[in-house]
Amino acid sequence: MSSLATCPRCAEDLRPPGFWSSAWQCDRHGDVHPFHVAPIPTFAALERLVADSQVPVWLPHPLPTGWTITAVGGAGDARTGIRGTLVGLSGPHPQGGPADLVLISEEPGIGLGARFAGLVGTDPGAAPEGPPDAKVEAAGHPTALWRTATGDASCCAYAGEAKGLWLWAVVWPDDCLNVLSGLNLQDLRDGAVPELELVFGAAMPRLGGPA
Repeated sequence: MSSLATCPRCAEDLRPPGFWSSAWQCDRHGDVHPFHVAPIPTFAALERLVADSQVPVWLPHPLPTGWTITAVGGAGDARTGIRGTLVGLSGPHPQGGPADLVLISEEPGIGLGARFAGLVGTDPGAAPEGPPDAKVEAAGHPTALWRTATGDASCCAYAGEAKGLWLWAVVWPDDCLNVLSGLNLQDLRDGAVPELELVFGAAMPRLGGPA
């Protein structure tokens, strides 16, 4: 992972643990789990994330045609373990042009999914009444996702629960819902996907700055 720790909620730089506190601290949000992104998405970075994570590391298997893994990140440190994971993918929009997808698993209150959806809080809130807006398979279970509000008009965000934790899918551009159609998500902690089936691409630029 990168050496620079940022706030999972706002992407600002953090103050590291010191004499008075064992927690990483954000000037805006207080004690937080530090978010690190691998400078280059690689199998080694993904292996490290899986080894350290206390929450699922979701990845589509098989990858959508033409898509590559373009981001690997986690919120947490050696003291707490990784409490929020992020895997980003990039590929062709079904209607033409490029598209990006970020899959996030996190404990309540981490704020990583809300950050990439452009929301002020930390969680998507209770699932709305009515049918879901999207469905995926997660660790062999049909999983419903509902569209959430976003603070970024260029993306659409979906949230639900998988393995008792938040599952977010944030997609750019905002008309790219069908990227989620038929996705079979595997938790890489289960050792489900061999290295030879993973394809890595250049780092996703949109992870580099504040939300």
